[in-house]
Amino acid sequence: MKVLLINGSPRNEGNTYTALAEVANALNQEGVETEIISIGKQAVQGCIACGMCGRTGRCTFHDDLYHRVMRAVKDGIDGLVVGSPVYYGGPNGSLCALLDRVFYSLGAELRYKPGACVVVCRRGGASAAFDRLNKYFTILNMPVVSSQYWNMAYGQTPGQVAEDEEGMQTMRTLGRNMAWMIKRLDVRQQGHPEAEPPVRTNFIR
Repeated sequence: MKVLLINGSPRNEGNTYTALAEVANALNQEGVETEIISIGKQAVQGCIACGMCGRTGRCTFHDDLYHRVMRAVKDGIDGLVVGSPVYYGGPNGSLCALLDRVFYSLGAELRYKPGACVVVCRRGGASAAFDRLNKYFTILNMPVVSSQYWNMAYGQTPGQVAEDEEGMQTMRTLGRNMAWMIKRLDVRQQGHPEAEPPVRTNFIR
C-alpha cells in the first residue's frame, strides 16, 4: 500500500512540508508506504484544454514535475494527499495548475482512491483553500478522508507549524484515518461500484 503526498509549496521543507510529513509518519506507522513530491519554485504550466491527454493518456506538456507525479500514480498508489500554503484565501496557483492537468489526464487511475488535502496559513483563508482543494477529489468519485478537525495548521516562519499542537494532532489523525480507509476499501482487490455511462448536459446547446 502506498500514498502519494504532493507538497504544493515552493519551499521544499517549509510549514506545508512539515504538516505533510506528520501525515506521512502516521501512515508509515500503520504500514503504509509514502512518497512526498514537492512542486518547487519553477513555473508550472497550466491546462490548455487541448484534449491530447484523452488520446495519449498523459498531458501534452513534458515537464519533469508532471512526469514525476504521473509515474507515481501509474505505478500504483492507494491514496493521495495534497498540501498547500494559503495565498489570498486559496491554494498556491502553481499547485492548482499542476492538479488541473493531473486530475484531467490521470482520472482513470485516481478514481475511487481515498484523497485528502492539508492547508497551512499564517492566520486566515484556510477553510476556503481547503474547500477548493477538496473539489478535485469529489469530481472523481474519490472518498474524502476526514480528521478530527478540518485539515489545517498554522505557522508563518519555517518550522513554526510544528508548534500548533492541535494542527499536528489533526495531521496524525488524518494519516491514521487514511490508512484505515485504504485497508478496508482495498480498491485494488475488491474493485469499485459499477458506474453508469456518463451523461453530459451543457447549459447552452
